[in-house]
Formats: sequence, C-alpha cells, structure tokens
Amino acid sequence: MPYFDAASSAPLHPVARQALLAALDEGWADPARLYREGRRAQLLLDAAREAAAEAVGCRPDELTFTSSGTRAVHSAISGALAGRRRVGRHLVVSAVEHSSVLHAAATHEAQGGTFAEVPVDRAGAVSAAAYGEALREDTALACLQSANHEVGTEQPVAEVAELCRASGVPLLVDAAQSLGWGPVPAGWSLLAASAHKWGGPSGVGLLAVRKGVRFAPQGPSDERESGRAAGFENIPAVVAAAASLRAVRAEAAAESVRLRALVDLIRARVPELVPDVEVVGDPVRRLPHLVTFSCLYVDGETLLHELDRAEFSVSSGSSCTSSTLTPSHVLRAMGVLSEGNIRVSLPAGTTAEDVDRFLRVLPGVVSEVREKLGAPVSVAPSPTAATSLVVDSLGKRCPIPVIELAKVIGDVPVGGTVTVLSDDEAARLDIPAWCVMREQEYVGEEPADRGSAYVVRRLS
Repeated sequence: MPYFDAASSAPLHPVARQALLAALDEGWADPARLYREGRRAQLLLDAAREAAAEAVGCRPDELTFTSSGTRAVHSAISGALAGRRRVGRHLVVSAVEHSSVLHAAATHEAQGGTFAEVPVDRAGAVSAAAYGEALREDTALACLQSANHEVGTEQPVAEVAELCRASGVPLLVDAAQSLGWGPVPAGWSLLAASAHKWGGPSGVGLLAVRKGVRFAPQGPSDERESGRAAGFENIPAVVAAAASLRAVRAEAAAESVRLRALVDLIRARVPELVPDVEVVGDPVRRLPHLVTFSCLYVDGETLLHELDRAEFSVSSGSSCTSSTLTPSHVLRAMGVLSEGNIRVSLPAGTTAEDVDRFLRVLPGVVSEVREKLGAPVSVAPSPTAATSLVVDSLGKRCPIPVIELAKVIGDVPVGGTVTVLSDDEAARLDIPAWCVMREQEYVGEEPADRGSAYVVRRLS
C-alpha cells in the first residue's frame, strides 16, 4: 500500500532502525554518571550531538535535544522572548507557520505580549519586504518556517534573515520539513526541527541557539541539555535521529532529483485528468517531494477515505479532516479552496509505478465522490434567467454551499448575482476561491439573520 504522507511522518529509515537497536544495548545508562556504563552513554550522546550539529550547521554546544519538534519550537519562542524582554514583547510570525508556532504566539498574547502575522501570496510565500516592514523597535523575536508543511512552498529565509540582522532581531527558523533535504540558509539565530520528519524516531526534536543570542529557558530546569530540556535523555532515540539525519542527507541530492520529477508529473497530470482542479503552492521554490491540489465540489474527508480504500495513504488540509471543522489556517491565508485538498508527500524510495497507479485511480475516485454529492457536471445558461437568486445553504457543510452555487450560477444572466446563505465557516474561504477558479466575481460578504450572505456576480 503506497504511503504518500511523509510530510506528516516519514517511515523509519533503515539506518535509524540499526542505530536504535545498537544504542539500546550500549546507551541505556545515565550519561551523567562517571562509571563505565555512564561514560559509554555520554560518548554516544556526544557523538550524536556532533553529527546533528554538523547537519544543522551549528556548534555542538549550541544544540539541544528535546522531546519533540513542538517542544523545541515552544522552548525556542519562550526562551528568546524572555531573554529579550527588555527590548520589548512583540513577536512577528508568518501567517502560514506550523500550529506549534501560532499556539505559542497566542499564549504570548494571552500573557500580555503582542504578535503580528505577515501575510502570504496565493502560492504561500511571504514577501521579504513585507516581513521587514513588520519588524518594530520592540520586536523581540521573528519566526519563519524554511518550507511550508501543507503546500511545500519554500520561504525566503536568507532575505528575511538579513533584514532581521539589520534590525537586531533574532530569527527562529522552523526547519522540520526541510532539514532532511539540506541545510537552512545562513543568518538564522534559532532553529527547531523534528526527527520523525526525516525518518528518525518520533519523540526527538532539535533546538539550536546561536552563541550570543539572549536566551532564558522557561520553566523548571536541571543540569541536562544546558538547562534547556529537563529530564533524562532518550539516548537510543537521539542516536538514531542523528544517524538517520546524516544518512538522508547523504542520499538527498539524488533522491531530490528523482522525487521532484515524480512530483512534477503529478503537478502536470492531475489538472489534465481531473476537471476543476487547482494545484496550489509555488511550482518552483518548493520541497522536492510534496504537492497539494484542490478539487472543486469534493468533500475532503470522503475523498481521503476513498483513496485509502484504493490503498493510497494521503493527507489533506481540508476542514473536514479537522476536529474543529474549521479551514486550514495555511489554506485560508493563501486564499485557496479549503475543501477537497489532497497533499501528496512522497517518502524516499517511492516508485514511478506507484505514482502512475495513483494517477490512474484518482480521476475515478474524484468523479465518484462528486457524483455522490450531486456536484454539477457543467453550467448552462437558463432561457428564463432571473437577475438575482438566493441560495439557502444554512445548516449545510462545505462543499455543499459551493455545489449549490455552481448549480444555479447559469440561471442568472451575465452581470446577475447569486447570494449564498451559509453558516459554515469554510464558506468564507471556499466561495471566493471558487470565484477565482471559475472566473466569476466575488462581490463580498454581507450580514444575515443566520450565518453570512456571500454575493457572487456572474461574469461568463
């Protein structure tokens, strides 16, 4: 069964498995002890730190092993903000950061601080100039991911780092998605990453803090990991994480070329094979193994289940796959469709045959889901067109409001309007995105007795 969700968690690399099993026999003792078993454990920990630091591009004494990538992000943000509290309490992030960054920003705001989100374009990238304008005299920390976890778009880290350096603001880079593919561009002050994203074991994160960065670890600490990550180190997992990082880096150049070709094939063929599809994310400045596309009139959860039945494991940024039933913040920031999103992220070793079979299966799966939902096949003008129509979709989840809009848009003349009543939060994103994809005019949102009224003008 092809596994196409490496961006969530990559399969355990063979080198990680070998290193983990070996370290279980050799690295079980307390590295803080001076007897033989403790010294052996400390040697393994030191070697892992040196290997990981080399891959990150920092000094070994700048690198801390944490219990997860999320813990690394939270520790980095809280520690940097506390260390620079005399400068101010303002935090700058991009609108498409991982939820761990946004959760930390929300906590900071709840505790009296402030934060600003830098918007992105429709490809999911920030403008370096816009990011620079968001920096203020009281900015204590800036955060920017190296590459987006949902659409694969790479961010202008080097340019933003230079602007941050000129403003005297440290830059935290979340490199979880990109570190296995290569080093992060120079200029960052803090870096966080997660081992299970590159084929290491889960439960290991990396936190790098450059010398000279003001940093005050928050919460109880002990003598381990320079006081930045309390508790007994999971040495076997740390050893496996460092060994697998070195291994995937050695394979990255060749595997990047191979997987990029497969992703290019998906990017080109999906819009040809499936009607009403938009491939999202930057087509050039992107991770080599990841592609996301949006299918109109499709329920994301149903589509994922049907692909799973066809033996393909994929992911989605659709609101339907979230327990909150709210649109993905990444897709919302980009202004693209929140429903019917499929993220394909190929692990190392993915074959061309698996991708070919996926492309053969996908059109039929999308067609069947659309048919079940009653999606329109085409939009034909009505001979008795009214100048305006109202569609009542209250109580119905997306993509139903969009489907009902598409069914009646042909019943108004060019220049006429359709008003969609909906109380689903996803409609606020999906209806404007539908207008962009179908070249209709989104007039705007108006208040209604229940939910909102979304007005669309027919252009063609």
